[in-house]
Amino acid sequence: MSLVYSWSDRKTSPVRLERKDIDDSTSSHARTPLARGVFLARTAVKVCVVSIVFPSRTEILATADIDRAIKRISHEIVERNTELSHVVIVGMQTGGTWIAERLAKGVQQIEPSSSVPLGAVDISMYRDDFSLRPIVLSAPTDIPVDLTEKTVVLVDDVLFTGRTVRAALEALNDHGRPRAVQLAVMVDRGHRELPIRPDYVGKNIPTHFSDEISVGPDGVFVTVVEKGQA
Repeated sequence: MSLVYSWSDRKTSPVRLERKDIDDSTSSHARTPLARGVFLARTAVKVCVVSIVFPSRTEILATADIDRAIKRISHEIVERNTELSHVVIVGMQTGGTWIAERLAKGVQQIEPSSSVPLGAVDISMYRDDFSLRPIVLSAPTDIPVDLTEKTVVLVDDVLFTGRTVRAALEALNDHGRPRAVQLAVMVDRGHRELPIRPDYVGKNIPTHFSDEISVGPDGVFVTVVEKGQA
């Protein structure tokens, strides 16, 4: 019996390690002489293939890129909203809250005389798939002011199908009727299922539907996982 190992090491695809047990009974050395004309026939072995899949993780934005994107979006918010006294920044729990905090600080640095309220909203009870899976409360909603006639800058880390944003819009209505809602996201990955478009974007990243996006202060990473043989 012979063992053959082969692997693929590509930057954009997972690594597979394959083990193949080769049937030696058909080879020219299938029969091994022992002594004095006595031969021992080897047993045939079926081919067995085992694939191990390692997901590939690619860095799209580094820490410095995140800082620049937040600074740029902060300037865009100030430029678009001349009356900052009517602006409220609300982060979506939990991925958008840290970005909302950074944006509020950025706006404060640009316009030191302004004071923009900062809030957070949990959309767990407003999802359109709550009947399909258990409801898990991520973090409490904390909106310090009445949103009636306010311009709300809704913040999230990744914009995907748009269903999470739809749920957030419903949640905001429980705290008043905003004059306008603007959407700020760090990553727009496409694959929209609802007619929702962001007003402020850190980075547009084309992805496959099955890709996983990780966003944090240390950067943005895309993980591609492909199925292999088992």
